[in-house]
Amino acid sequence: MTLIFTDREVAAALDASATVAAMRDALLAAHAGRLVAPPRAAAPLDGGRMVLTAGHLTGEWYGFRSYDTFGLPESEQLVVLHDGRTGAVRAVAVGEELGSRRTGGLGGVAVDALARPDAVTLGVIGSGRQAWTQVWAAAAVRPLREVTVHSRSAARREAFAARVRAELGVSARAVDSPRAAVRDRDVVVLATTSTTPVLDATDLAPGTHVNAVGFKQADRHEFGCDLLDRADLLVTDSPAQAGAYSPPMLAAVEPYAGRLRDLGAVLAGAVPGRTGADQVSVFCSTGLAGTEVFLLDRLVRVGAAAV
Repeated sequence: MTLIFTDREVAAALDASATVAAMRDALLAAHAGRLVAPPRAAAPLDGGRMVLTAGHLTGEWYGFRSYDTFGLPESEQLVVLHDGRTGAVRAVAVGEELGSRRTGGLGGVAVDALARPDAVTLGVIGSGRQAWTQVWAAAAVRPLREVTVHSRSAARREAFAARVRAELGVSARAVDSPRAAVRDRDVVVLATTSTTPVLDATDLAPGTHVNAVGFKQADRHEFGCDLLDRADLLVTDSPAQAGAYSPPMLAAVEPYAGRLRDLGAVLAGAVPGRTGADQVSVFCSTGLAGTEVFLLDRLVRVGAAAV
C-alpha cells in the first residue's frame, strides 16, 4: 500500500534531531557513492520552470521530487519514493514541509560540522519557511541562547521571533537592520528571496559560521563576493550541482571553485573542516538531489517503527 503524507503529517512525524540525523546519513552516503544524485533537471514553462531532482540509494530505493518556480499560493511539491527492488511506489509526500525540513536539516548538519562548538547565538536575515527550518535545525545541534531576526516586514520578523520563543524556547528579538541581525553572532543564516546582497561581510565577527540558503548564482545572489573573500572555509552539499547551475553558483567559479569543499567529505574526514576558532566558514546550500527522497524513506521507517 502506498503511503501518502501531507504537510501536517510530515510536521508531526519529523522532529529536528531526526531530520538532521537523516541528512547527515544522506551526505555520508553520497560521499561514499551509495546515494546517486545527479544535478537537477528543468523543463521551461510559460514564465517559469518545472524542476525535477532524482536520487537512488543503491540496493534500496529510488525516487524524485518535482516543483515549479512560479511561487503561487497553491503550488505544491511532490516527492515520490519507489522500492528499489520491485519498482513499487512506497510513499508520496505532497506539499512544502518535507522539502523545507530537508533544507533545514542540511543546514543543521552544516552548523554542527562547521560552526564553533561553543556557538550559542544566531542571527537570521529572512522570516519565511526556509529561515524557520534553518533556525529549527540549528537549535537541535547547538544550545542556542539568543536569536536575532531581520526581514523587510516588521510584522513578519516580530512574528518569527515570537515563534522562536514559543516553539524552541529560545530568547529571540526582531531587529531593524541586517547589520543588527548578524553583528556579534556565532551563526548567521541568510534565507531570503533577494537577488541582491543583503549582507555586508565586514559586519561578521571572527569565527562566524554562515548558512546561505537563498539565491547564490552569478546573476542573482543574496550575498556578494565580499563574503566569499572573507571566508576561510567554503563548503557546499553538492559541488556538482553548484557548478551545474546556469549560470553557476558564485562559489563554484574561479577564484573560489578551487576552495569549495564537499560537506560529505568534511563529515567523512576526507577533507578538513574548521581548524581555528577565528575562521569564518560559509555553507552554500544547493539542496543535494535525492535528499528529499532519503528523508521520505526515513519518514516511512519512523512510521513503521511506531506501528
